[in-house]
Amino acid sequence: MSTTMFRLKEIVARALEEDIGTGDITTESLADPERQASAEIIAKEPGVIAGLDVARLVFTTLDAAVEFTPTLADGDRAAAGQVVARVKGTARTILTGERVALNFLQRLSGIATATAAAVELLQYYPAKVMDTRKTTPGLRMLEKYAVRVAGGFNHRFGLYDSVLIKENHIKLAGSIKDAVAGVRRHVSPTSKIEVEVEALAQIPDALEAHVDIIMLDNFAAEDMRKAVQMIDGRAKVEASGGITQERLTEVAKAGVDYISMGSLTHSVKALDLSLELDT
Repeated sequence: MSTTMFRLKEIVARALEEDIGTGDITTESLADPERQASAEIIAKEPGVIAGLDVARLVFTTLDAAVEFTPTLADGDRAAAGQVVARVKGTARTILTGERVALNFLQRLSGIATATAAAVELLQYYPAKVMDTRKTTPGLRMLEKYAVRVAGGFNHRFGLYDSVLIKENHIKLAGSIKDAVAGVRRHVSPTSKIEVEVEALAQIPDALEAHVDIIMLDNFAAEDMRKAVQMIDGRAKVEASGGITQERLTEVAKAGVDYISMGSLTHSVKALDLSLELDT
């Protein structure tokens, strides 16, 4: 079993345990254990679907005999009223797994829908839409997957896989130059180093430290344009902080290479989906 699948099974198992506890007292009171049923998962509004394999795993964890048949693939657009997947098995399994399966599917599809909208807005610009670490604790792997299937890009997965020197790191070290020097003493010479700046006045220090990426934190669009001119190709430029769908175009016009959006995962609206049983 791959590490990814092992972690996914752990995530699903925890979610089921949280919801079911000692048993689904309502369904177990009403449904004979052997009674068969089928159901459809339906999109109540248009959006981009993500998380079908996770929803499948919810049901098959409860009963390996369940048949879960998607009618779309992750990354596909669903119209309002469109069937997304069909489920066939015991009524107990379908009803017991319904909420957990929908929670995953709605959350991930909401992220995919928001990401796809951002990607579409930037289709005529070179800037790439990226996520952040502002994810639901324990669900980062899934939420970053939803960003990818919708055409977005992943920023670092955690503190372990990329260097990003932020405001408090700079305060701790004393300066940008000292922070970069300190990091370089401990990481591989091939590791890329990104540093966050909060004002145009910090950019010369970042350039003198020869960082690979300069993150412009909460810059106004005009200051972003000035920053891109100052950097002049000597480092990649990332815009971050308070980036909304409404601001995307003006940020892209400033000439940045990357636009990171915490809103893709930390405050996204879930896609409205429902499960309708047919006994």
